[in-house]
Amino acid sequence: MTKVDLNRILVVQTAFAGDVVLAIPLIQVLRAHYPTALIDFLVIPGVADLPANHPAINEVIIFDKRNKDSGLGGMIRSASNLRKKKYDVAIIPHRSMRSAVLVRLAEIKRRIGFDKSAGSFLFTDVVHYDGSIHEIERNLSLLKVLGIKSNVKEYPRLFPSLHDRQQVDLLLSEFGIQQLDTLISIAPGSVWNTKRWLKERFIELIDKLTQINYQIVLVGGREDSDLCEEIRGTVSSKKVYSAAGKLSLLQSAELIRRCRVLVSNDSAPMHLAVSVGTPVVAIFGATDPKFGFAPYGASDIIVETKGLTCRPCSIHGGKRCPIRTFDCMKLISANVVYDKVINLIKSMPAQI
Repeated sequence: MTKVDLNRILVVQTAFAGDVVLAIPLIQVLRAHYPTALIDFLVIPGVADLPANHPAINEVIIFDKRNKDSGLGGMIRSASNLRKKKYDVAIIPHRSMRSAVLVRLAEIKRRIGFDKSAGSFLFTDVVHYDGSIHEIERNLSLLKVLGIKSNVKEYPRLFPSLHDRQQVDLLLSEFGIQQLDTLISIAPGSVWNTKRWLKERFIELIDKLTQINYQIVLVGGREDSDLCEEIRGTVSSKKVYSAAGKLSLLQSAELIRRCRVLVSNDSAPMHLAVSVGTPVVAIFGATDPKFGFAPYGASDIIVETKGLTCRPCSIHGGKRCPIRTFDCMKLISANVVYDKVINLIKSMPAQI
């Protein structure tokens, strides 16, 4: 298929932080094929700092779907603003009806999305949603109808600003952290309870790591602050610090970049780590890496309980275990995760 000529492109992903990161490779490939085109990225307010400063993106457009842009009036107003941009095409990895309606109301002539989208009937080009591949590769498959096929593994990239780096410098200075070669980041939170490894296991893991002189920085949003403070207050070592709620998403990515490894649940921090090149040990419980949302790095490690007939119980987890055993997480010991972390660090080149 011959590549289609395009001058003005809109990419729409109004889901969570991890979804935004996983859509960035699509934009990077678009920029490689359309070096002079205008490429805008529409996201929700809470994640708008993530794609900031990215050289492949001309403008990050905020769609406040929960507040000022909610309802029919907000949708029409937002669509009117998009219409003025005269986009040639909209590419919609997000599978919501709202996203499909928005680009249709904006009268963007060509609209490309997945057949699993609730609003697929509003698209001009519908692409099969392949559940057997990674989300990054799924998103890239949307470009095939434009005559673009990427044969190289495309990693997401984030670009913290000088200000972001300075904020991380200040926080590390406040913590008294100077030596980064022993710094490990841990993200114990998740929006979904069944995606959280047990708090007690995180505490046990941290105790084992600090006993061999590793320093730990806990990362997460404001909603994770209480959990992180509780963990920090329970562990034996004083070399455990909480950055939860103290940094923006992009600043959190910069902090993770400075760490040897990130240990994370199936949540956004593992995708932030991939985007800045930090290896990940990811703990999966209710969900399954085969859904396509596993960490994408070449050396990343997944820890999971295999062989459970009840797993996966949901595509994104839930508030509680449906059968009240929570075996998917309870059967993962701190010793197993500890061994994975240490072996991963041993396999890495020594830091200078």
